Amino acid sequence: MRVGISCDHGGFELKEYLCAALKGAGHEVVDFGAQELAAGDDYPDFVIPMARAVARGEVNRGLAICDSGVGACITANKVPGVRAALIADSFSGHQGVEDDNMNVMCLGGQVTGQSLAWDLVQVFLSANFKETERFKRRLAKISALERMSL
Repeated sequence: MRVGISCDHGGFELKEYLCAALKGAGHEVVDFGAQELAAGDDYPDFVIPMARAVARGEVNRGLAICDSGVGACITANKVPGVRAALIADSFSGHQGVEDDNMNVMCLGGQVTGQSLAWDLVQVFLSANFKETERFKRRLAKISALERMSL
């Protein structure tokens, strides 16, 4: 799978770990940064390009990491076509894909350990959208909302 990944300083260490683990598992990784640890960087600078790549289909799924994962999640969800969620348990990691077609998983670099993060990433990447009528109907409503102007 082609996976986009992004982080700020708060998620840098976890991003580096996950990049290596993903490559070791045979995934193609597109690293949207940060490329170096810089305390003054801002997660939107890295999350937005990754989220746009997911929305355009340039990567299959995305990972966004900041201190808590909250800011990265808020940012990713501003990009039409992205369905991001902050994930801290395996049930949500697969259910979010199966029922809601989640395509970006957000993690907290300061709250999620490497071992748990890797487990969650594997669950996220191995899950598939169920495509049942009720799930497609719900997604259509979300897509319509994205197309509406305020």
